[in-house]
Amino acid sequence: MTTHLAERQAVIDGCLAMNRLGINQGMSGNLSHRVEGGFLVTPTSMPYDAMTPDDIVEMGLDGTYLGNRRPSSEWRIHRDILRARPDVTVVLHAHPTFATALAVHGRGIPSFHYMVALAGGDSIRCAPYATFGTQELSDHALTALEGRLACLLANHGMIVLGTSVQSALSLAVEVETLARQYLYAQQLGEPVILPPDEIARVAEKMRRMKYGQPVDDSDAPEDTARPRS
Repeated sequence: MTTHLAERQAVIDGCLAMNRLGINQGMSGNLSHRVEGGFLVTPTSMPYDAMTPDDIVEMGLDGTYLGNRRPSSEWRIHRDILRARPDVTVVLHAHPTFATALAVHGRGIPSFHYMVALAGGDSIRCAPYATFGTQELSDHALTALEGRLACLLANHGMIVLGTSVQSALSLAVEVETLARQYLYAQQLGEPVILPPDEIARVAEKMRRMKYGQPVDDSDAPEDTARPRS
């Protein structure tokens, strides 16, 4: 019997959604989901629409794996992030067009827009380049993700972290949107950058409002408007 069936299906659904949302193209991205004792990760070189729950690879945090499929070539990134970040359940890696356009120049995304705070700080860093699938690349990614939920990878793509597949997908869409806006804004010159103290205020307000999360009216935060009786 296949274990972790719901999580396996969530990985497949997330991969299909990445392509549908324009976050990824073809088979270039990968997705993982924490489970007891390790994690699930997409197999290497397999079209998303051909995957079944049995094709999703179960791995231990020691790098061993079960099943007939080989794990994604970027399994080290997924393993190392999930091992180092107990706050993370899902790791999403993709090559979206605008984020990658910045990454091939080794550029991250500064706080030109307050929505950068959704990624956990006053910038979305770009990790230095290293060959795909290597421990060096994983090490660079971990450093760029310190205190963050997203980073770019030089000459490569994007990594986004989440507590669920849906939260990771939502943040990936936001990061790609910010990358597109930043590239467009630069055509008029360097945009105004919001200072760290403003981004800290924005982040705190987002936290209080549970920004981007469904709000229970019975426990609405102070910044949330209530309907009049």
